Amino acid sequence: MSYIIQIAITSARILGKAFVEAGRQAVKNAKQSPQALGGDVSGVGNATSASRTDQLTRQHRMTLDEAHLILDVKNGEEMEKVLKSYEHLFKVNSAPAKPPPGKQPSIISHSHYIQSKVVRARERIEAEAGSPKPPPGPETQPSPPPEAPPGASPL
Repeated sequence: MSYIIQIAITSARILGKAFVEAGRQAVKNAKQSPQALGGDVSGVGNATSASRTDQLTRQHRMTLDEAHLILDVKNGEEMEKVLKSYEHLFKVNSAPAKPPPGKQPSIISHSHYIQSKVVRARERIEAEAGSPKPPPGPETQPSPPPEAPPGASPL
């Protein structure tokens, strides 16, 4: 019985020393790089120059590399592939449609957070490409030009 007590006391000492050392290391790290404690998002804090890329990184709070990783596309990929990946990821993370009455709903998860990341990634890539176009869809179809009133002369 005394061996069990000795093992428990020794284990508590070792664990206590490990926690104290981890705390000291955390304080040391915080003193060396205090910006790491802030809300720096994937290198956004390092985007300090006046270049267009750094301005876009600060504006969208996302680096171009992070946007490519989120949408699973390579740098320099055609916008068509980027939009295809965007549409797929957005649809997959959408809330499922309600099942018909009497049918069990399937267990499909959706995430508004991931959807927002996917949208921001698409916006970041479009901003870098210089073509901020919304994805094609029924709500983004161009409206027909207004008709001229009767009796008005065309220009």
